[in-house]
Amino acid sequence: MRDIILQCAGVAGILVALIHGALGETKVFARATIQPENLRTLIRLVWQAGTVAWIGGGVLLLVAPSLGSESARHWIVATIVAVYGFAAAANAWWSRGRGFGWKALGAVVALAVAGY
Repeated sequence: MRDIILQCAGVAGILVALIHGALGETKVFARATIQPENLRTLIRLVWQAGTVAWIGGGVLLLVAPSLGSESARHWIVATIVAVYGFAAAANAWWSRGRGFGWKALGAVVALAVAGY
């Protein structure tokens, strides 16, 4: 059962990451005025680097049960809980608790801990 929960955490992590990337492009950067233009490009790339990292974390959570190593499972879950947990805390602080992002990230953390 814990393998299924951990895999659900991985799928949820990938979905949260994809939503993060899409909202960044359609909501945040569509409205943002950042000058000079090359700085705007840099900030967009850094934003999407987070998206790619979260997708990678989701993939690791998804495959962790099939690795056959409790040590690998431990370090994958611990690392992803720290990364997603920090992102959830930062998002909650930034949105003053009103945003959806911190709740979605928190759900991934809760699933990963439950599947540990």
